Amino acid sequence: MAGRFDRNPFAEEEEVNPFAAGSVPPATKSRLSPLPHEPADFYDRGAPVDVPLDSATDLKKKEKELQAKEAELRKREQDVKRREEAAARAGIVLEEKNWPPFFPIIHHDITNEIPIHLQKLQYVAFTTYLGLVLCLLWNIIAVTTAWIKGEDPKIWFLSLIYFIAGVPGGYVLWYRPLYRAFRTESAMKFSWFFLFYLLHIAFVIFAAVAPPIVFKGKSLAGILPAVDLVGKHALVGIFYFIGFGLFCLESVLSVWVIQQVYMYFRGSGKAAELKREAARGAVRAAM
Repeated sequence: MAGRFDRNPFAEEEEVNPFAAGSVPPATKSRLSPLPHEPADFYDRGAPVDVPLDSATDLKKKEKELQAKEAELRKREQDVKRREEAAARAGIVLEEKNWPPFFPIIHHDITNEIPIHLQKLQYVAFTTYLGLVLCLLWNIIAVTTAWIKGEDPKIWFLSLIYFIAGVPGGYVLWYRPLYRAFRTESAMKFSWFFLFYLLHIAFVIFAAVAPPIVFKGKSLAGILPAVDLVGKHALVGIFYFIGFGLFCLESVLSVWVIQQVYMYFRGSGKAAELKREAARGAVRAAM
């Protein structure tokens, strides 16, 4: 049942003029505020930009400073290059300290300076040098335990002297001559290496045995003091036995290194070259 207020679908609708006065409700209650007008040159890309004079002056000052630093660096590079060239003409090799990496104290670059066929032998020789450092360091530890257990304190000072003299002495007297001999093929460097490396081998063999010559041999962690101490102080004896093993291993590696270096020395003709140099030196001395 239709209601009284139902709309007649066939009746003509009243047209509403949207432009007639009063047809559009006023926008006084609108929440949006009108946008401000943009300036006339808002989108003008060619408009000049004002730069403060102070900032421009600072930029010029910094530019001059950078140019001065660049000129100074270029001058230093040229000085270093001239020195390197002068040293190369004089036969002097500039060695940059690069080992150990955390605190460089020596120059060591086997990969780039030693011939490929000699690098393995050089690495083993370097291992014997590090082994010597380890042996002397462990010797201090072992002797310290013996000193704590009541041994003569003089043996501790002797072990410290072995370390202080042996570590730099081994590098200067036989490892660096071998490194330079392989790098420059110098016969005199080889002879220097053989002389002091034989002394190194004699010392490590003597230390492995540690005969009772100085302070009953307890200043060196060898087999004889180890046997003597293990019955009194088991821990001290164990420390000495470990030192004996380290000195034995160092002895075996050192003997192998000098054997291989001697074979290369003879096979490369350096022995004959050394004889000729010795003969010429004798003739010059006689004249």
